[in-house]
Amino acid sequence: MSDPFATSVLRVEQPRRGPFARSRYKVMDGDGTVLAVADENGERGRSEKLVTLFPGKSDLHARAVLLTTRDGEPLLVVDKEQGRMRTTVTRPDGEVVGTFHTERVGRRYKLRDGDGKPLGEISVDLGKNNFAITDADGKRVGHVRKRFAGLATHLLTTADKYSVEIEDPVPEPLRTLVVTAAIAMDMTLHESKDIT
Repeated sequence: MSDPFATSVLRVEQPRRGPFARSRYKVMDGDGTVLAVADENGERGRSEKLVTLFPGKSDLHARAVLLTTRDGEPLLVVDKEQGRMRTTVTRPDGEVVGTFHTERVGRRYKLRDGDGKPLGEISVDLGKNNFAITDADGKRVGHVRKRFAGLATHLLTTADKYSVEIEDPVPEPLRTLVVTAAIAMDMTLHESKDIT
């Protein structure tokens, strides 16, 4: 299978959704061609649905999405543990690609491979809209930017849009973490709108 994320420019969009909808994302190339989709992995119980209806601090709850090709072939699982401390990216067979470890909530995240070896870090601006990704030597390898979709969309829906730029060549597994950074950061920082 060829790499569906071979391009160095990606767009990640979370469509608008109703209160009982699941977490979903579309990953597209720079021209808007859908390369992959991500959907929440697993069924929700009643209490989890209520958390979605009345979000408050629901970004603290565990959440996972399965990233598949347009044809439904599984690619990756992005799994955010309860809280904001760690998000793990795995292959469908369970092999750990790497992790996002929170060093300072909302400001800095350490990237590690499946064995826990440091790969780099993500630095976040004050508005939590720009994510600079560097390798273990401090060299920039990518940038994720959350685009402002308008005040009503921002306040009343879960819709978010991100642009991802990859400074190729970036070695694996760091490149896969750069590709999935928009989804991981959205699940950690922007998944719910804090109404309470």
